Amino acid sequence: MPASYFDVDGTLITTNLVHPTLFYMLNQPTPLHSVAKLGRALVKAPWMVLAETRDRRLFNEMLFTSFEGVSEDRLVCLAEETFDKVMKPAILPKARDLVQCSLDKGHDVVLISGALDFLANRLRDHLGATDVIANRLEIKDFFATGKLLRPVVAGPEKARLVREHARAKGHNLDECFGYSDSYSDVPMLSVVGYPAAVNPDRRLKLLAQAYHWPILDLAA
Repeated sequence: MPASYFDVDGTLITTNLVHPTLFYMLNQPTPLHSVAKLGRALVKAPWMVLAETRDRRLFNEMLFTSFEGVSEDRLVCLAEETFDKVMKPAILPKARDLVQCSLDKGHDVVLISGALDFLANRLRDHLGATDVIANRLEIKDFFATGKLLRPVVAGPEKARLVREHARAKGHNLDECFGYSDSYSDVPMLSVVGYPAAVNPDRRLKLLAQAYHWPILDLAA
C-alpha cells in the first residue's frame, strides 16, 4: 500500500505554527499570565525571525518555549478550542478533497507537521487522515518544560522521519506521494516517488517546473 505524506502549514491550512501558539498565550489562566507570556515572546521575536530564515528546527524550539509552565491539563483542554477557532477555519478549500482522493486510492495519509501533536491529531481526525508525525512537548510533573522531545519535526529531519515511517509501515517510497508548499521541504519531497508542490513558494515552484512535478493550488 502506498502512502501520501502531507506537510500541513501552507499546504493544507493557511495558518502557521505561530497562530495556535499565540492563541494559547492569550488564553492563560489570568490576564497577567497572558501578558507575561506575550512579553517574553516579544523579547524573543527578532531572534525567531532570524531563525526561521536559517534553521526551521531552531525556530520551532524557540517558539515552543512559550509553553513553559503550562499545565498538561490546560494543553489538552484548550486543544479543541484552538483547533476550532484557529486551524479549522484556515483549512484550504480543496484540502479535504485531496486527502480524500488519496484515501480513495487506498493510501495511508500521513500528516507530517511541526505543529504540536495534540493539535495535529485533531486535524488528522477532521480530515480523515490515518497517521501523524508531529512535535511533542516535554512534560515534567504535569507541566510543559518548554522543550521539544527529539526528534524535532522540521526541515531536512522530515525526510528522515518519512523514511523511518515508510520502513516501519512497509511502504515502498518509490510508490509514495509527497505534498508541500515550501522549498525547505525539498529533502522530504525528494525521498518519495511522486512529489508535488502545493501552493508553492517561488523557489519550490521553479524547482517543480524544472523537474515536471505537479503544481497544485488548493485555494482556488
